[in-house]
Amino acid sequence: IRDTSVTGVQTCALPISHVARTALGVLSDAGRTGRRQGLISFVQLSDIHVVDAQSPLRLEWTDRLDDPSPLPSTGLFTSSYRPHEMLTGHVADSMVRAINRIGSGPVTGKPFALAIQTGDNSDNSQLNEVRWNINVLNGGPVRFDSGNLTRWEGVADSTPLTYDPAYWHPEGNPAGKPVDHPRSEYGFPVVPGLLDAARRPFTAEGLTIPWYSVFGNHDGLAQGNFPASTLQLNLIALGALKIVSPPLGLDPGQLLQDLTADPGAVLTGLLSGATNAGVRAVAPDLNRRLLTRKQIVEQHFALGGAPFGHGFTSTNRQQGTAYYSFDQGQLRFIVLDTVNPNGYADGSLDKTQFAWLTALLAQSSDKVVLVFSHHTSDTMGNPLVATGGTLETRVTGATVLDALLATPSVIAWINGHTHRNKVTPRPRTGGGGLWEITTASHIDWPQQARIIEVADNRDGTLSIFTTMVDHAGPASAGAGTANAEQLAGLARELAANDWHDHGAGLGTPDDRNVELLVGNPLA
Repeated sequence: IRDTSVTGVQTCALPISHVARTALGVLSDAGRTGRRQGLISFVQLSDIHVVDAQSPLRLEWTDRLDDPSPLPSTGLFTSSYRPHEMLTGHVADSMVRAINRIGSGPVTGKPFALAIQTGDNSDNSQLNEVRWNINVLNGGPVRFDSGNLTRWEGVADSTPLTYDPAYWHPEGNPAGKPVDHPRSEYGFPVVPGLLDAARRPFTAEGLTIPWYSVFGNHDGLAQGNFPASTLQLNLIALGALKIVSPPLGLDPGQLLQDLTADPGAVLTGLLSGATNAGVRAVAPDLNRRLLTRKQIVEQHFALGGAPFGHGFTSTNRQQGTAYYSFDQGQLRFIVLDTVNPNGYADGSLDKTQFAWLTALLAQSSDKVVLVFSHHTSDTMGNPLVATGGTLETRVTGATVLDALLATPSVIAWINGHTHRNKVTPRPRTGGGGLWEITTASHIDWPQQARIIEVADNRDGTLSIFTTMVDHAGPASAGAGTANAEQLAGLARELAANDWHDHGAGLGTPDDRNVELLVGNPLA
């Protein structure tokens, strides 16, 4: 079992060391420590991925096509299944608890002004996942369960008829069935009662600060790749049959090609019984229906919390868009919607949104600008447009980055998507530049969020401090399954031992607790 030592903070009571990074060529003397003034402190959450792990639309069965074997992994299906998916809501609640306990920036001491979740807040654009995500951040009664509310129905249970040893079964193997591979090959434990504990209602603490939302590809696309408006996919999500095991001899390359061309047809064919795929019955649930972007925006208004709509505006509600801006004192927050509704995980902007962005940037010379999106600049290479209508080339990441670099008031682009902590200098021609700050996910190890503080050094420079936050779950899973924090601790340990090694997300020391020096555009 891999060591799962906590690497971030759950309290800011102790001094925290920050690595100073000066790659943009901006320097400040050591005296800045005594003269700096905090401008803002806030928290970034990213890739929470609240999962309905019992949904018929889950594609867990594709995960094994990338299992370690004599053949090299394609890496195409490694995010289709994680052994701890039933605990994603508990991780989110435990992160909220950690943030509430910390309360303020460790460097400036300024109370957190807000939190912002940078996309993939839900996993599959389902109504129940969207509502779970909003409710766990707002606080109040939550229950991460669907379908039959009296028992678990999914790949993790130990039903003999559809038991598949490729998955982790926390209750153990049925009589006469082999021990599952995660236990026999990777040392996973038996945790009696886990599935019932995961379904158990509890009261989410809720953030004590306003929180804002950013749209991600898993929020806007089924499985983060396929247009959620597809009728066949919606019917499968609402249906009573779930694929557990793939047909024997399935070719990964051909499957990817077929899923790309027509995912609904592939899944409908497997569910029809025409192949030897393993299929089980599940209780259907209308709350699993897939939502459009406009409907997801509307949920942020319908469920309340502060601020009203969580950043989304009346224009977003009317037009079904998901980009907006707001000001906090001297700082301007610009939120982009980088999801390509035509499909695929990578992102881009439509031309209308890019025109809005460039116009807003031109009006922001009197502000310090922070830009937020789900995708990184390097993962916005998807220019795909819909066929049959008016075609236009979408705007990719390099062009967006050029626009931000052409605007001196922009000091940072903050995003997620890659599930990896990474901080990248983006220099401007002639000196200075901005920092691209990418934060790891809640679903993969190390399951971290990031505190971001902006301070004025009063010498023509700003310092952006970032500090990693671990959720409140204990480092050892031996604490039990009695409450959300204990379940979140188990989720972290399971994530650290995922055989597809999602643990690369930690990044280097230069990507975590850092001080990023940048010019002050208002000086």
